Amino acid sequence: MPTTGQPASPQRTLNAIVNHIERLEAVRKTDLKLGDQVLVTTRNSTYTIHVLQEDQYSVSGGWFDQRGLSPSRVAINGCTWGGRAIKWDIVAARGLHLEFGNQVVTSRIMECQVIRCREDLIQ
Repeated sequence: MPTTGQPASPQRTLNAIVNHIERLEAVRKTDLKLGDQVLVTTRNSTYTIHVLQEDQYSVSGGWFDQRGLSPSRVAINGCTWGGRAIKWDIVAARGLHLEFGNQVVTSRIMECQVIRCREDLIQ
């Protein structure tokens, strides 16, 4: 059967995504607690994400700073590979794009770091 155009990029095929998920080093939503911070450096920006409660975060930096909206209280939809497929249970993972609840999608994540809140500070 003849095909037209370029073959699908190996990074964008379903098999490639499934294989990538198995090796993904990610900051998972379930691993974060109230008061924790996640520092996310993307190709174009840096974001500081504070965990407020389940699926609610205070976000500063990047797009939010550029529009004078920092800090903003938003949900995090998850991370994508640059398309519509989303891994909804993670906050950040190197190589993916972070999608906020307001539909803002970051450039590719280069680095992410979790800073744990001290237990005595959240009482």
